[in-house]
Amino acid sequence: MKVKLRFSRSQLCIPYAAFLILFVIAPLLVIVYYAFTNGQGHFTFDNFINFFSNTNTIGTLLYSMLLAITATLICLIIAYPTAYILARSGFKKQHVLLLLFILPMWINFTLRITALKEVLSVIEGNISLHPFLNSVIGMTYDFLPFMILPLYTSFLKLDKSLLEAASDLGANKFFVFLNVTLPLSVPAIVSGITMVLLPSMTNYVVLDMLYNSTFIMGSLIGSYFSAKDWHNGSMISLILLIIIFIVTIVTNRFSDKDTDARRTVL
Repeated sequence: MKVKLRFSRSQLCIPYAAFLILFVIAPLLVIVYYAFTNGQGHFTFDNFINFFSNTNTIGTLLYSMLLAITATLICLIIAYPTAYILARSGFKKQHVLLLLFILPMWINFTLRITALKEVLSVIEGNISLHPFLNSVIGMTYDFLPFMILPLYTSFLKLDKSLLEAASDLGANKFFVFLNVTLPLSVPAIVSGITMVLLPSMTNYVVLDMLYNSTFIMGSLIGSYFSAKDWHNGSMISLILLIIIFIVTIVTNRFSDKDTDARRTVL
């Protein structure tokens, strides 16, 4: 005898709601509580004021943003032509070539960074690299696949008839790329930037494993929590969360505008 179980939509949402409450909303409320209280549990804005009045925290924020922007731009410069060539070329083994770029993501994170550290050690035996350059190399190596994948998918789905139509109307390859390919790939560019920029500001584990003295926002937050200063650590985490939220909104607006441009092209 078979028993059919039927659940309403509200009942199916219960596990997801419970997950969000326990692992998203509750931790966020804890961070907000500690961010706006002092050691005695009294409400205060001192933690917020301390962040913007401390030159070390502001300098760390600016340095983290500079590092993240630099790594993101380098990833974009490398990933865009790579993804374009892989997707639009006639290589029979293009999936194999793509796999070579994605394969490092399947290897343990610790092993990858340790291998990169050994490579940098060999290079530094002959050339002295700046700590900032070391940091950029580490971030680029770690996040490059996240930039390649959305671009490759976008180029792979690009309608060839649009390119042929532009060519038939007299446009050369440069203008076809500038007026058709590039506008249609901008949403993928925005997606890749979001996936690389935001983690690059906080992923201090890469820098620590490279034995780099670089101090970014993730390192700063970790130092406060290690010192049992949950209040300032929570405030910095909250400010960083707001910055990430603003960046996400801005990138989404660019994505929406590019979607309209894509409809115009189509």
